Amino acid sequence: MADISTVWTVARMRGDWVLSGPSLQSGDDLQTAVLISLFTDRLALPSDPTPDGDRRGWWGDDPKCPIGSRLWLLDRVKGPQDVPQRAQDYAAEALQWLLDDGVVARFDIAAQWITPNRLDLMVTANRRDGSRVAMNFPNVWTH
Repeated sequence: MADISTVWTVARMRGDWVLSGPSLQSGDDLQTAVLISLFTDRLALPSDPTPDGDRRGWWGDDPKCPIGSRLWLLDRVKGPQDVPQRAQDYAAEALQWLLDDGVVARFDIAAQWITPNRLDLMVTANRRDGSRVAMNFPNVWTH
């Protein structure tokens, strides 16, 4: 049985569920796993600078296998110096569990400046059967 699909809504910058008739749409399990992994706030490391001291995270996290990413830490970054590399690193960290569990063979992750104030993230999941699933996430960082 397929999981409930989470669909990325660019205009609202969030994932949401969609109705399919009277039920929630299902399928696209890989995309749903990627969305949850990238856009759920992972607990910041003690060494991560947080302006208000809130390390966020999810109350149900297992310390051995935290959920989400640290992409949220980019929200308050003022300058674009290392934002693309940090976005790629945070995304790779968040998606590592899918590699560890054998769900995918490899991820290709690229962060690209679209304008001086906007960074998009492209993630391609390379499945074990050779197929590829490309996902684009606009506005991962804007200022």
